[in-house]
Amino acid sequence: MSRDRGPQRGPSRSRTQPNAADQLKIVFVLLVGLSGGLIAFQSDASLVVIGGAMLGGIVAGGALLWYLVWILTD
Repeated sequence: MSRDRGPQRGPSRSRTQPNAADQLKIVFVLLVGLSGGLIAFQSDASLVVIGGAMLGGIVAGGALLWYLVWILTD
């Protein structure tokens, strides 16, 4: 006597949805990039320079995140 439980359910979360750790990494990189842009904004820079500072900050944040993950994982 087996009971029919209906269609099998898949995982409750989609694989395309980032988990909390991935979201924290994204926020960290964006925060570093935004910080660079705000510093340029406070120095009365042009929009091009502010955009460049934000882009440079995002690149620096990504490099810093890579380094932190590299030294903290085995």
